[in-house]
Order: sequence, then C-alpha cells, then structure tokens
Amino acid sequence: MGRTVRRIALSGYYGFHNSGDEAVLQSILLALAEEGERAGLDVRPVVLSGDPEGTKRMYGVEAVHRMKPAEVLSAIRSSDALISGGGSLLQDATGKLTVPYYLAILKLAQWLGKPTFIYSQGIGPVGRRAFFGPIRRTFARCAYISVRDRESADLLRRMGLTAPIDVVPDPVMGLPLRSSAAGEGAAAEKAASVSAPDAPSADSPASAPASAAKVEKPAPVIGVSVRFWNADRSELAAVAEALNRIRRDRRVEVRFLPFHLPSDEEASREVVRRMGAEQAPDVRIASGLEHPQAMLAAVGECDLMIGMRLHSLIYAASQHVPVVGLSYDPKIDQFLSRLNRQAAISASEPDAGKLAREAMLLLDSHEAWAVSAHPLIETLKNEAHRPAERIAELLAKKG
Repeated sequence: MGRTVRRIALSGYYGFHNSGDEAVLQSILLALAEEGERAGLDVRPVVLSGDPEGTKRMYGVEAVHRMKPAEVLSAIRSSDALISGGGSLLQDATGKLTVPYYLAILKLAQWLGKPTFIYSQGIGPVGRRAFFGPIRRTFARCAYISVRDRESADLLRRMGLTAPIDVVPDPVMGLPLRSSAAGEGAAAEKAASVSAPDAPSADSPASAPASAAKVEKPAPVIGVSVRFWNADRSELAAVAEALNRIRRDRRVEVRFLPFHLPSDEEASREVVRRMGAEQAPDVRIASGLEHPQAMLAAVGECDLMIGMRLHSLIYAASQHVPVVGLSYDPKIDQFLSRLNRQAAISASEPDAGKLAREAMLLLDSHEAWAVSAHPLIETLKNEAHRPAERIAELLAKKG
C-alpha cells in the first residue's frame, strides 16, 4: 500500500541567493522527507520563492513566485498545510512590510482552512507594538509553533501568546553533508572556485617518501563571513586589521565565504582591499558555492570561522569548527549562547585587537574547543528535526 500524499506549501525568505536562508530551506525539505517517510507520508513541497525557476533547479521541487498573488493562492489552496519559516521572518528591522507579508501568507492559509505551522523561526526584533496583536492572533490559530531560541519564545509571551511554544535549534544544525556521490560534485565545484595554494603534483617532492623530502603541514584555514552593516564600514576595517595581525603572527590561509550574493562578495572584496591583500596568495574569496551543502562542505574544511552571518556560525558549529562571532544583531548572540559562548566583538564596538586575540586563542586550542562543545552541538543537531517530526505526526493524523 502506498504512502499518503501530503502537499505542503513553504513560506520563507527563499530564492534570494542567501546561503543561510537556502540552507534553512534545504534543511526543512530533507527533514520533512525523512520524518514524513517515517510517518507513512509522501511529502510533496511547493515553495513560495523569489526565484521559482532557481528553486526548482536547485532542489527539484515545485515552486511559485512569492509575490504573485494568483500563484500563491493556487499553491496554498491546492496544499494540505502551510509551513512558515524558518529564519527571521517576523521582524521589522529590515522594513515595515516584512511582518505584514508573512502574516498575510499565514492568514490566507488559515482562511482557506489549512493547518499552519511555525517552523523554528527567530522572532524579532519587533519595534512596532502595533504588530503584537496581529502576530499573537495569527499564531494562536497555528497547529504547531516552534522557535529557534528562548528569546523568541519570551517575546511571543510578552505579546500575549498563550499557545504552546517549542524551543528548538535552527534547522540548519540538522543539515547533512551531501551523499558520497553528490559530495564528489561539491568537492569538484569547490576545487574549481578555491584551489589549494601550491598544491603538489604527483611528481613534486611533496609526493616523495618522507625520507626524501619533508612535507610542510598545511596552513590552518580561517573562514571569514562578512556583510555590510555600519555606514562607515568600521566593522570591516576591524576585520581587516584583525586578519592582518593574525597573518603577521603566524602562517594561515584566509578564505572569505560570501553567504549572500552579491553583497557579501562585495563586502569581502572591501576587507581584502583594506588588508592590502589583493595579490596575496594566502587570501582568497570563494565562489561557485551556491548550493547550501556545497557551502557547508567548504565551511567544514576550515579550522576556524570568523562570522557575521548567523548561518556561517551555524554551519561551522554543525561541523565542529570553532567559531568567533562578530555580532550585529541579537540573533548572533542568541545562537552563541546555546554554545555557552559570547561574540568576540560587536559591530557597534569593532575592536580589531580583541577579535585577533580571540581568533588566535581558538586556533591554538582547536581540539579543546571541539571536545568542550561536542555535547552541546550534538544535542542541537539531534533536536533540529523535532519540528518536522511533529508536523509529520499531525499531518498523518489528518483525515
């Protein structure tokens, strides 16, 4: 007997070439497929995307344009349920229309009689108290609510929400590396974009026996994820100075990993320019890592991650790579607190010396960090599937 088909619409910040948000989508899709199968369901997603064709190509799922009302209405009407999330959807820091948009999608699904689920969202900041009531009333009608940190749950309680709230990790903590076959493709893609410096050929001395030539240990790789934030670019100047201090102190490879294209690539170039390292062989900017699992593999090859982007830190933690956070938003601090850590510096007080010291300390204590953080990381990874598991259970009971 075949599995029961359940068509689920997914609403989020998808299709905008942001590796973090794409990783959220990929994580949710994989978790739903796995947990759906366990519950006897054949889950068929339809994604509301800013780039439907790109989403279809990358994930092999149905997608419609998130800003075309007729397509959105048709997608939700023909679905059995709607998932909102993850990511920081309900916040007004990026604009006053963000909260109304995501609430409108939820309310449309509820009006059509579809069960709605909040999937590991980060709630806030919400500076306009006028949004509190609409958020509370819309969430109260949801069949399941999960948020990615305690602070989000506390904010919902301050808004007056009394419904149960499940506090879970960000879904990306559960994102696996590609399978061996796909992994080979990811490795090839990465090799084409960030080649190893001075890689020895089969005939080079480095391939000879140890008695014939001494093989130099590869330089530690520092992954760097930056974005524009301060108008004066002081946060990028601090990163540039910190990286140069590290490079003066020891041999390292600095590898910039742009998470949101093209803006993060431009921010990375700005840091490289401020470093005076445009032609430096030990400083690279990666490209061609659009698929989230390709980026995950690239982060996993680093020995340390200095990150402004939240998901650069989440990727790194999931691969047991020590993290140094540069906080520009409470979500950075909230995630680091789950690892019992604090941001090294903030964008409001960019201190190059402090950033460099923290980075070098973790480079020197890589193994100790991995041992101490391992139990916390594994707990987060194990809990990341809980929303998908709960949603699959609820949809399996649906007649």
